[in-house]
Amino acid sequence: MRRFGMVFVVLCLLGAAVAFSGTSKPAVEKSAGELTVQVEERNPWTHTRLNNRADEFQFAIVSDRTGSHRAGVFSRAVETLNLLQPEFVLSVGDLIEGGNKDDKKLATEWRELDGYVTRLQMPFFYVPGNHDHGNAKTAGIWKEKFGTSYYHFVYKGVLFLCLNTDDPPGSGSGHLGEEQVAYARNALQANRGVRWTIVSMHKPVWTSAKLRESGWLDIEKALGDRPYTVFVGHVHRYQKFVRNGRNYYQLATTGGGSKMRGVSHGEFDHIVWVTMKRSGPVLANVLLDAVLPEDLSTPATDEPGVSTARRKPTHRVRGQLLFEGVPAARAYVVFQKIGGEEKRAVRADGMVEADGSFALSTYTANDGAPEGEYAVTAVWRKPFVDAAGKPGPNTLPPRYAKAETSGLKVTIKPGLNEVVLELHK
Repeated sequence: MRRFGMVFVVLCLLGAAVAFSGTSKPAVEKSAGELTVQVEERNPWTHTRLNNRADEFQFAIVSDRTGSHRAGVFSRAVETLNLLQPEFVLSVGDLIEGGNKDDKKLATEWRELDGYVTRLQMPFFYVPGNHDHGNAKTAGIWKEKFGTSYYHFVYKGVLFLCLNTDDPPGSGSGHLGEEQVAYARNALQANRGVRWTIVSMHKPVWTSAKLRESGWLDIEKALGDRPYTVFVGHVHRYQKFVRNGRNYYQLATTGGGSKMRGVSHGEFDHIVWVTMKRSGPVLANVLLDAVLPEDLSTPATDEPGVSTARRKPTHRVRGQLLFEGVPAARAYVVFQKIGGEEKRAVRADGMVEADGSFALSTYTANDGAPEGEYAVTAVWRKPFVDAAGKPGPNTLPPRYAKAETSGLKVTIKPGLNEVVLELHK
């Protein structure tokens, strides 16, 4: 955010010693030719070592825009980035809705996205997500537009390795093909002397049940003991992991589908502001609502979101979950709709608070659930997910984790619904 090359001149009155002597002259200190200031015996500043080393820089990362993206968010992020002025912007994928649409509709989605990206006043580095590269058709369009789906670059001694976790397309929880793994190995070997490595990709493949087949372990082995940091998206929920003593960040959203329940749920719209120091990256999660231009105006945008016309009306649901009479704080409860003609069954969920209370969310934060009958499941993991991305042990009886065995059913009616779930050993 600071600007290199500025000249800061401060004119100060002579200090007491100079005033008394009447003959001494103030010293002048110069720092790298950028700061000129008269230095007295006493000075109203801490020091003159500017925080602007030539090998340090700032870049920004945007996360998922798709999965029923919301109107006006990604385009606002573009305006925010132009205010913050990073040196470049990096993606973690899922930029268009994609899917099995015809070529014309997919081309329209890319034109819309590119229309916002081209407003950036700095470079934008694309990374493919499953919405962008998840089937043969979208992968073909990606290749036609961008050529390769994985690549690397080096800037100021930092290697940026941009990978494709849908290689080949439609590979479920994430996969990196043999050719891509070989490419990554070669890029890492050829840039062994860099001071840091940033890996950007879409899916958190290290959490996959098919980790051994994914190709990621081979890349981790090639990364070895070098200092590196990994950024992904896909889950639309912010979480920090630690693997091999390195930080892995799963980002929230930049306009992608989200219930937006806030920081406690890891659900918010943000960009990640990264300051690359000698000691490694320093991260700041910048929430879009927290950045305004000098006139305090909210940037106007014509970015449409995915239609919500087919959403069912919801009704508020307040509940309490107790295990053996004790509030199950941080337990996770899911209401899965039974029957109906929906192509995808309605699913509402909530996290239990310290007093045992919870509120259900289906489409947006605390909006409740549509009318109907639901099967209820609950898990109480401690921790919910560990630092390596593995779910913690469930302290509730296993039967409550499955709809067919939990024995919990609730009917949601119009108006306010109050539910008490009493679980037992």
